[in-house]
Amino acid sequence: MRVDKYLWCIRYYKTRSIATNACKKGSVRVNDTIVKPSREVYPGDTISLRKDQINYQLEVLDLPESRLGAKLVDIYRKDITPKEAFESQELLKYAKDYYRKKGVGRPTKKDRRDLDDFTDPEQADS
Repeated sequence: MRVDKYLWCIRYYKTRSIATNACKKGSVRVNDTIVKPSREVYPGDTISLRKDQINYQLEVLDLPESRLGAKLVDIYRKDITPKEAFESQELLKYAKDYYRKKGVGRPTKKDRRDLDDFTDPEQADS
C-alpha cells in the first residue's frame, strides 16, 4: 500500500491529497529515509512524520483494506511517539497565550507596567 494512502487510512491526515503533500514536502520518513507518496509500506516498517510541530513515530502492524473508523486504527499501527514530543507541545501552547493578538493596538499602561516588572523585578518591589 502507498504511504500516503496508508496515512490517510489510519486517520493521520484528513484527505489523501494532504497526505500526498506532506510526503512531497519531506515531512514523512519510512525507516529514516524521506519518501515519495508512492512509496510502498509493509508490515514492520517504521514511519515518522511531522504534523502540528510534533514528530510522530509509528510502526506498521498490518495494512487496512480501506479507510478505518477511529476505534479500529490501533489494529493496524503502533504509536511509538515519545512522551517528550507531546510535553513540548504543551509548553508551546502556554508560550503563545501571553502574546498580544495582531491588530489589538498599542500596549496599555497595565501592559507596560507588567513588562517593566518582568524586565526589572527589583524596581517592582519598591
